[in-house]
Amino acid sequence: MNTLLTNAGTLAGVIGILICLTGGLVRLSGGYYVSGYSVQSLLMVGIAFILIACFLKLEYLVRQQH
Repeated sequence: MNTLLTNAGTLAGVIGILICLTGGLVRLSGGYYVSGYSVQSLLMVGIAFILIACFLKLEYLVRQQH
């Protein structure tokens, strides 16, 4: 279970960072939409993935101490 938590946390973090980078680069290049989605929505989804990754890693750390 601990391996699953760390792998899922890492995967969610990487996905979140990639989504945020994509949204940021599109916005810096002057675009407002990516495949019909607004850049703001992409940034919020990326932040949500990063937050989920943080919670998964925190759960892993808590389980390590018990």
